[in-house]
Amino acid sequence: MQKIHQYLKDRGEQLDSEIATATRIPLEDVRLYLSELSKRGDIIACHTTRFINGKKIEGMLCRVAGYTPSASPGRKPKAKA
Repeated sequence: MQKIHQYLKDRGEQLDSEIATATRIPLEDVRLYLSELSKRGDIIACHTTRFINGKKIEGMLCRVAGYTPSASPGRKPKAKA
């Protein structure tokens, strides 16, 4: 579970199938771990349906709860007065 939590912290919002592919953990186990992490409040998960090239893909979209990644380096747009 730590591997999945760290992956989400590093990569941000991901589908369960993307997590399974990247961490090389079977999809069924990833879904089990994600549901446990969600019950503990460590992650936020929602069920989603995407259509890619007309093909229906259902999965869980997950992200770490309460975590805001640091700003990327470089110039930031300034508000015009």
